[in-house]
Amino acid sequence: MSSEPDPALKIVCSQISPIIPHNYKESSFPVSVFTFTARMLYNSGSTAANTTLLFTWANSIGGLSEFSGQHVNSRAKVKDGVHSVLLHHKTATGKSPLTFAIAAEQTDGVHVSECPCFVISGDSKGISAKDMWNEIKQHGSFDGLNSAETSLPSEQGSSIGAAIAASVTVPPDGSPYILYFYFFCLSNIEHHNWESQIEAWQRPILEDKRLPEWYPVTLFNELYYLNSGGTIWTDGSPPMHSLVSIGGRKFSLDKSLLGVKNVIDAPQQNDTAVDIVGRMTTILEQIHMPMASNSAFGPNLLQEGEENIGQFLYLEGVEYHMWNTYDVHFYSSFALVMLFPKLELSIQRDFAAAVMMHDPSKMSVLCNGQLVQRKVLGAVPHDIGIHDPWFEVNAYNIYNTDRCKDLNPKFVLQVYRDVVATGDKKFAEAVWPSVYVAMAYMEQFDRDGDGMIENEGFPDQTYDTWSVTGVSAYCGGLWLAALQAASALAREVGDKGSEDYFWYKFQKAKVVYEKLWNGSYFNYDNSGQSASASIQADQLAGQW
Repeated sequence: MSSEPDPALKIVCSQISPIIPHNYKESSFPVSVFTFTARMLYNSGSTAANTTLLFTWANSIGGLSEFSGQHVNSRAKVKDGVHSVLLHHKTATGKSPLTFAIAAEQTDGVHVSECPCFVISGDSKGISAKDMWNEIKQHGSFDGLNSAETSLPSEQGSSIGAAIAASVTVPPDGSPYILYFYFFCLSNIEHHNWESQIEAWQRPILEDKRLPEWYPVTLFNELYYLNSGGTIWTDGSPPMHSLVSIGGRKFSLDKSLLGVKNVIDAPQQNDTAVDIVGRMTTILEQIHMPMASNSAFGPNLLQEGEENIGQFLYLEGVEYHMWNTYDVHFYSSFALVMLFPKLELSIQRDFAAAVMMHDPSKMSVLCNGQLVQRKVLGAVPHDIGIHDPWFEVNAYNIYNTDRCKDLNPKFVLQVYRDVVATGDKKFAEAVWPSVYVAMAYMEQFDRDGDGMIENEGFPDQTYDTWSVTGVSAYCGGLWLAALQAASALAREVGDKGSEDYFWYKFQKAKVVYEKLWNGSYFNYDNSGQSASASIQADQLAGQW
């Protein structure tokens, strides 16, 4: 305790980002609220403590743009006691600019002051970080600081920041003072009931004595994927093609047309110039044209009167840069359909649209270096892409995912699960054609006509280091379940013929699958290889 500035003063910080089930508006806010509770410890004497908490932020998104210049900070108008500073940031790579904000709330006994801009490093004009810190040390606030409402644009090579301070006199009797700081990309937020709403939905699970102690904590911690580093939630407007993606495919000279005759023939050179202009025009048309049908744009499947909640993307992980990786969304989607079912249906519409996509452009797969089509009609993509999501799907390139045996069954299973969970008949009707096509696509993998699909001797499923050959416990089980789900979904949408057909296929395939049973468990596959008798822990896909 001797190393603390004031051992008698206790300050506790809690941070909240609103993830509140079924509250789409406030859960979409890019905001964090830092709540500081300051109190003097009991029996610490009779002296009050003059306390100032300082909150600073750099005008930066990391990387080169922090030092690219032309960033501006400005003091915002005080509203409802909230003092804030806006940090206007121009990116270095030509991407859209953005504005951050830091703020503190002035309440009874809490005084807030701002330092709109200070220079962290470089030659920009303004007070230095050292001067800003000394102002707080000497005066406990920025009230005496003569700063402009809006800073001058930062110089190239400089880094600037902003600071906001909350000052309070903490009484000696242990009574707490609560101070609120915010970091956000918007204003006019109402946060005071967020914590109680979060506690209300988490408490029944945390207090459920049937669950082991580690389990509830794990459940909630895993939800960080939904809002932490690598999540995009659009407003539902049609996305535009990435210029890089279009240019790479369209704006390239066909050198085979430029033979010797073309080089020496002036009119042919003029034709080349015209060709370049034509290709540039095509690129601009594609950028500004309405949403192309050959994309994974799920809102096209919304029927009249249905809400467009926007499109939702999340990365598989910090090391796997792919949006909405579908083979593992199969597992994580349970959290979305329980907590934010509208977002889950939005993702499913995107994949339903993607089933109908055909992209014959070539991509190289790492396993053998061969060129394959990026996406064929009927195949469920592995992911929605990374550089040009919704347009250029399948960022995954280790294997040809059009040959995967688990993605299409997983799509059908999730769609039916979501229809059961939400009761949304319009959704079922909208995606049914994609479900039917996805099931029809799988027929090619039933090589002997016995109703059961076969794996092809490479890792053609989510466990992409495990080769599988013939009928397998994992993919075979998914296929059986998908046949049942397709039959049930056909019944929901009134397609009697398909209902009967898929049920017949299920009965036929079930007989084949049961041959994997060895009396204790289902064999890994029926290839007779050394690993065939292995036990795959996920052979029955757990919760499915």
